[in-house]
Amino acid sequence: MDRRQLIALGTAGLAALSLPGAAIAMMAQGFTHGVASGEPGSNSVLLWTRFAAANDTMLTAEVAETADFARVVGGGSVTAAGERDHTAKLVVSGLEPGRWYYYRFVAPDGTQSITGRTRTLPEGPTSAFTLALFSCSNLPFGWFNAYAHAAARQDIDLVVHSGDYLYEYPIGDYPSLQQAVPGRDIQPAHEMVALADYRLRYAAYRSDPDLARLHALFPMIAQWDDHEMTNDAWKGGAENHNDGEGEWPERVAAAERAYNEWMPVADTRWRYYQVGDLATIFLPETRVTGRDKQFEIAEIVAGGGDTAAQLKQFAETTYRDPARQMLGASQEKWLFDGFAASTKSGTRWQVCAQQVVMGSLYTPPEARDWFGANMADNVRRRIDAAQLAAKAGIPFNLDAWDGYPAARSRLLAAAQRADADLVTLTGDTHNAWAFDLSEGGRPAGIEIAGQSVTSPGYEAYTRGITDTQRVSALRGSSSQLKWANTQDRGYVIVQLTRDHVGANWHNLESIRTHTPLLKGTHSMTATRGRRRFDTA
Repeated sequence: MDRRQLIALGTAGLAALSLPGAAIAMMAQGFTHGVASGEPGSNSVLLWTRFAAANDTMLTAEVAETADFARVVGGGSVTAAGERDHTAKLVVSGLEPGRWYYYRFVAPDGTQSITGRTRTLPEGPTSAFTLALFSCSNLPFGWFNAYAHAAARQDIDLVVHSGDYLYEYPIGDYPSLQQAVPGRDIQPAHEMVALADYRLRYAAYRSDPDLARLHALFPMIAQWDDHEMTNDAWKGGAENHNDGEGEWPERVAAAERAYNEWMPVADTRWRYYQVGDLATIFLPETRVTGRDKQFEIAEIVAGGGDTAAQLKQFAETTYRDPARQMLGASQEKWLFDGFAASTKSGTRWQVCAQQVVMGSLYTPPEARDWFGANMADNVRRRIDAAQLAAKAGIPFNLDAWDGYPAARSRLLAAAQRADADLVTLTGDTHNAWAFDLSEGGRPAGIEIAGQSVTSPGYEAYTRGITDTQRVSALRGSSSQLKWANTQDRGYVIVQLTRDHVGANWHNLESIRTHTPLLKGTHSMTATRGRRRFDTA
């Protein structure tokens, strides 16, 4: 199909989704939120839709090789049940490897959903495969132009969403009312805490036409990060969860249930995908299964005393506690065994599509001058503590793998033992990064960390400081960092071939107007066997 046909396919029938607010879509009957697909295998794929009605409704899914459905080659029946917010998910098997299919759902009265397009994973010798990497899409901060730009492409085989697909905050809190883009409305108005809140927020996001189009055109594999639950989540709580918001396990259960209802994902927390003999893509869960509570610099130095001495002692003891977990023991074993099995099978690349940055970032000395001479006392204290932490060997983002150094060392060492060509795909920080990962003084792989779809990055907090200044300072303090962009929103195209990985960070012109124009692209490559980027 040519580009115009693809765009038409993705927009047909989506007019209702452009109506303002989730409430209208939630009150609608029938197919309310288009279609989506995910969890591709070589012979199967998961199909998703939502059909609202007074009662549970049995739908028929049809899969065909052509958009006119002249010959239906697969499908099945699935119920859009009220207890699952009228969503329906069906795994269709018996498909051919490495090919595109068209699909739709049909209601008992003959009503049809829009037509979606999906593809199975290749099997056996595979020369190339292209991923699109997204993360951190806060709807009120701006338009989902990154989704729109990607949806117009013809070279994407699979979309990877590495977390923060939506955000939990009430209206007026991240972004503030002044920062919010007019017309980018969310529901409910309050913070999402209960199951009904999470469901309605998904309905708001999935009503966005650019996101709906992306889902309709490409299969997606996705994993939550923290904001699908609440900020800085860990297995026992979260920064943005308090006693007035109920028991933490109940909130996690509600968030996970809504995620599994509204996303084209399997109802399992971690999984992997085999792309012929080219790549194994692992999708671990780094938030609420095994993660221990994040360290906080303020807590480390609480109580007064010699701050530098406290941080030095922490860096040499508690910080490197081998008992601290990011994944949990059972998930670690699954992932490490997976690395070994993948390389033993002859697979060329081991891709870990996970949520938080693995490369190390340290506060540069220059950061002292980034926040203005009239900064508040509490800001100055935090900057001073971060400077002392860096001198003690403590990175600044302790919510990332930098806060779990022993767990990271285990992962990278497992990749080295397996002789893996490791590529990590990451989101979370809202900025774009390229890291050479190492363990024990030896190369261990590369990290491709994507910029956000809309959420603000460094540029929002260090006004008056150029991207060049920030990146130069960060590269000076962080030896693993090979390149960064700390000012633009966008997404990454990752091209896997038998001997190279190419990363193309696409930066958008704007997110405050609804246009998919690009500002520019930065490209880097890595050669198989080197386990580091070729050039910056």
